[in-house]
Amino acid sequence: MPMKIAFVASDSPSAQTGRAALLSRYGCVEEEEADVIVALGGDGFMLSTLHRCRELGTPVYGMNRGTIGFLMNEYSESNLLKRLAEAEEAAIHPLSMTATCADGSTHRALALNEVSVLRSGSQAAKLRISIDGRLRMEELICDGALVATPAGSTAYNYSAHGPILPVGTDILALTAIAPFRPRRWRGALLPTTATVRFDVIEADKRPVMAEADSNLVPNVTSVEIRSEPEISHRLLFDPGHGLEERLLREQFE
Repeated sequence: MPMKIAFVASDSPSAQTGRAALLSRYGCVEEEEADVIVALGGDGFMLSTLHRCRELGTPVYGMNRGTIGFLMNEYSESNLLKRLAEAEEAAIHPLSMTATCADGSTHRALALNEVSVLRSGSQAAKLRISIDGRLRMEELICDGALVATPAGSTAYNYSAHGPILPVGTDILALTAIAPFRPRRWRGALLPTTATVRFDVIEADKRPVMAEADSNLVPNVTSVEIRSEPEISHRLLFDPGHGLEERLLREQFE
């Protein structure tokens, strides 16, 4: 029985052109009917596709028509069926964010890369950090802080001088963004069972926003973050170019 493929693409001209070429060659079905979803675009589009198709449980194979394409495979119109049949699967688990705002409202979102709390005014943020209900840092003065998954550890976390985490490890990275006090504190490694809580100090004077994979919540007073091991997203990679290899290679470039 032939493989049923759904092709989705970002709005970029190169992604749309690629989708049209692949459609004419391989045909297409709706996402709900597909054995595999092929996403054309960059990493941002891959993340949005994974979030959108989470309930389907269908594996997603990315083809890079964006910039970096860390989560994507090389674009090619030939041998796609063979590539899909031989692809390696990686399962990644998201973080959940619960953000409480100054007006008392609560907002929830999932993040595959990281959840970050960021200053949104001219002054540095002041954050109090608790792990599993226990106060660990009374005051962190910084531009922000984030909690990253292994899959997301090469993104914003790495740019903020956080560690790259091997995929499959039960570890999260807690990383400070431009810390001022304590000046040399760069973060911590936490088990995936940990619940991280940021409380915003002087929220009126030093406003802070929270972000979970581009979902922005302004004027937060507290943010709780935990891993969601019961939720899985399935990614497909060409043999020898899987997520584990990419994370390892990134550390030697």
